[in-house]
Amino acid sequence: MVMHRSSTTSYSVVSEFEGTLLKNKDSFSYFMLLAFDASGLIRFAVLLFLCPVIKLLDVFGYNDAALKLMVFIATVGLSQGEIEAVARTVLPKFYMDDISMDTWKAFSSCKKRVVVTRMPRVMVERFAKEHLIADLVIGTELNVNRFGFVTGFIREADIDQSILNRVADLFVDRRPHLGLGRTSVTTSTTFLSLCEIHASVPEKNVNQQLELRPVPVIFHDGRLVKRPTPATALLILVWLPFGIILSPIRILSGLMVPLWIRTYAMRLLGCQIIVKGKPPQPRGAGNSGVLFVCNHRTLMDPVVISTVLGRSVMAVVYSLSRFCNLFAPIPIVRIQRIRDIDAKTIKQELSKGDLVICPEGTTCRQPFLLRFSALFSELTDMIVPVAVNSRVGLFHANTVRGWRCMDMIFFFMNPRPCYEVTFLNKLPMEATCLSGKRTPYDVANDVQKVLADTLGFECTNLTRKDKYKVLTGKDGTVSYVSFQDQAKKIINTFNPFSN
Repeated sequence: MVMHRSSTTSYSVVSEFEGTLLKNKDSFSYFMLLAFDASGLIRFAVLLFLCPVIKLLDVFGYNDAALKLMVFIATVGLSQGEIEAVARTVLPKFYMDDISMDTWKAFSSCKKRVVVTRMPRVMVERFAKEHLIADLVIGTELNVNRFGFVTGFIREADIDQSILNRVADLFVDRRPHLGLGRTSVTTSTTFLSLCEIHASVPEKNVNQQLELRPVPVIFHDGRLVKRPTPATALLILVWLPFGIILSPIRILSGLMVPLWIRTYAMRLLGCQIIVKGKPPQPRGAGNSGVLFVCNHRTLMDPVVISTVLGRSVMAVVYSLSRFCNLFAPIPIVRIQRIRDIDAKTIKQELSKGDLVICPEGTTCRQPFLLRFSALFSELTDMIVPVAVNSRVGLFHANTVRGWRCMDMIFFFMNPRPCYEVTFLNKLPMEATCLSGKRTPYDVANDVQKVLADTLGFECTNLTRKDKYKVLTGKDGTVSYVSFQDQAKKIINTFNPFSN
């Protein structure tokens, strides 16, 4: 069908989510993501086990029954807040990977934009409004009991008819101008029957003056790297026992094997490290150490750099789980985000030897670099930028909402984890702020840009606080208290003689 384009954006659009805005019409993998990240492996396995039943229901035309079964298995017993958290932090990245750009351009060109989905509204609404600039999302509604837990049932008996009625109520005065949906769906029983024009695949926009794109997903959470289609989910379950055995072997070998042969040992165990550029030689005694400034992909960044250098290099960290701290194969110095104290700590450690620092302050999985803290540029003129990138096949090695103590374990559970380390040239003296010609912020921005160019990433002004606001609603501040200080606090609390 030919769509007549107006020079204005006065018309409205109602678009189906599955199979139209998303290229894939099957929502099974998104319920698998919800099951895994909101509940865990058992619910994930049960839903995969029932996949043949769900597919058969679809084949025989019982689409509502198939959807209700997926909703029940994926959501029963979960809190509403947990489902909202997964919809906010995990699902958007996978939705964005599957977006049809031609459909989105037609959708975004309209003034009033409505998204229709058969999935529970809560799973789609946040993404559609924040990234697809939708005004309204119409979907199924989960039943929630008075304690805030989902019963596993939806309120709608006939899903298509319910959506049709709600779209009709929304457009009482005037029919929606454009309807985007699958041609395989009978239009007489869906929202498409209300639209003046309907099409499955819109024409390519001939007006290329503005190359519009959806708002990118920069921050996301969850452990799974790939969208768990039935085949991928089965692969994950089959590999998991092997990964659980292999991970501690890799971790212990990293602790016990000498640094000079660690790279070869890791290669024998399936881990790959690709090195580009020429690492600098260690400085002589009495000289200040080199500050290696790198972007932050996983907690393994400083460990890998130390392994490549063949010598123990101290890492500067802000927050690290006690488990990872215990099994860290390199020394660690913790900073407190108090500028004067941190500067003094880093200077003191630099006087003893080399340091690795990640000025982003937190990890970022996507091809973006967060804003660099300028503190490192004020402390030394021996700055070597290092571009790092990691590739994992099944599991992400960082999380915000999950158990951070499992980060190292998940990294080494991947079949063939790979790190790429690129050593760039040391900054010339005139490019550092100690020369008096550059401000600390100029130097930090320059280092961020050169690392982004090397990796093919994009620079942003976003910070750790922005990341934690998106993923948790908090600012990500960590207050570290040592075990000794905790014990003193408890003793002082119960000391009858204290004032």
